[in-house]
Amino acid sequence: MSQSNKHEQQTIALAAIFQAASLVEQLARTGDIPAAELELLITSLFKQSPDSFDDIYGSKPNLQAGFHGICKMMGDDSLKSKQDIKPEVMRYALSIVHLEGRLRKNSHMMNQLGESIQSSVRQADHFHITHESVIGSLADTYKQTLSTLSFRIKVSGNPQILQNSLNANKVRALLLAGIRAAILWRQVGGRRWHLLFNRKRYIKDAQSLLIR
Repeated sequence: MSQSNKHEQQTIALAAIFQAASLVEQLARTGDIPAAELELLITSLFKQSPDSFDDIYGSKPNLQAGFHGICKMMGDDSLKSKQDIKPEVMRYALSIVHLEGRLRKNSHMMNQLGESIQSSVRQADHFHITHESVIGSLADTYKQTLSTLSFRIKVSGNPQILQNSLNANKVRALLLAGIRAAILWRQVGGRRWHLLFNRKRYIKDAQSLLIR
């Protein structure tokens, strides 16, 4: 895929929201997620001033779960039933979009987020990008900012898994990456009403990006 157009950019950013939501659900339920998918989303957090949109998730973004999520949410019945997304994934994705709307009204918190993420970037220079110290730093950023808003995303799953500090930190870091994607989605023209009225366009773009 060449430098993506605005419609594709919206679809990719929306897919990243669904990807984050899918990983949160999977992690909370099983305690295990693909390392490459985690790394992709964490990396996106650190690309605050990319040269192009495609630099954020790659020219061929590995967001297959996210593209499936878009198709299923928008009513594409051509996908096999085994690819159905769980209700929790839908709830997390829509909650991320809603939480981004709350965040957007708080310019001080937006600045605080940017500064805190830059601090994590410096940590990532010394460790692997998904090292537990980096994940912990991002989780602290989420706790000190987004967790203080009146609307919070409630994650359900296996209590034993969620009580593990590293798993809990990964959940918060993934939610933060989801918020990053929601901010990006809005920056490239995405709006909540599009989820209702632009469904066919999103399905078409997502289908073209799916690996069949």
